Amino acid sequence: MAAKIFIDGEHGTTGLQIRTRLADRRDIELLSIPEAERRNASMREDMLNSADISILCLPDDASREAVSMVSGNNKVRIIDTSTAFRIHPDWAYGFAEMDKHQAEKVRSARFVANPGCYPTGAIGLIRPLRAAGILRDGYPVSINAVSGYTGGGKQMIAQMEDQSRDDAISANNFAYGLTLKHKHVPEMKNHGLLDRAPLFSPSVGRFPQGMIVQVPLFTTDLNEGSSVETVHSALTAHYAGQHIVEVVPLEESRLMTRIDAEELVNQDTMKLYVFGTSEHINLVAVLDNLGKGASGAAVQNMELMLSA
Repeated sequence: MAAKIFIDGEHGTTGLQIRTRLADRRDIELLSIPEAERRNASMREDMLNSADISILCLPDDASREAVSMVSGNNKVRIIDTSTAFRIHPDWAYGFAEMDKHQAEKVRSARFVANPGCYPTGAIGLIRPLRAAGILRDGYPVSINAVSGYTGGGKQMIAQMEDQSRDDAISANNFAYGLTLKHKHVPEMKNHGLLDRAPLFSPSVGRFPQGMIVQVPLFTTDLNEGSSVETVHSALTAHYAGQHIVEVVPLEESRLMTRIDAEELVNQDTMKLYVFGTSEHINLVAVLDNLGKGASGAAVQNMELMLSA
């Protein structure tokens, strides 16, 4: 029998991407609310409770409301793409490659919190170094990133693409989160195994999809014996056997002169690079903010849950 999947918020950017990925599948049954009934609360609640897995593509408060609607129905499993539950102790964090046990945690969970796009890159770089004892306690981690504008949802897409709007954005690149209190910081700290909050500086570029996340490090401030080679080895060992996260060989990285934020557009994978000298190291993650950074990860988590 085909598994029933309901995308709550299927008309938003992430929901549309998930629906596109699932549209031609014959092993699942997609439940859907007609456009005219989008605000029909009764129909929405019925769909949520009729699904085997409901994927929430909603703002935080709406996600919390949706979860409350299925709280008494133990048969329904949830994947939430908002920030509402990403550090909640009762929710599995949906970054399957994060450590060797995470895929099984996702597979067996009832509630799965889909990671944010920036945190996927940042945690993917930081956590292996914390686990390997390379990144010491108290290290002042900074994270610099640029994302395609689709990460801002329908409003930002319209602001970037329709210059006739009163609120149109004309900049080719802009920084935001200037208060240094971005909503992704707790997620990065928690799942990055950091003992202090990182300094996170996000920005948006005039390209629809793609992302670069950078974590610069001072080699001499890492634990003793750390180098470009030991850092690269730690990442390689951490992701050994994985097919979604790729650690680019040092030999290949040393020949590069630039990295394209759009390299993995429309792919659900992530590449990790290590660049550096004896004094400085720059860790770089490249991914599609709508792929491994959002919809692709949600579908990956769905697949794991259906395989339980």
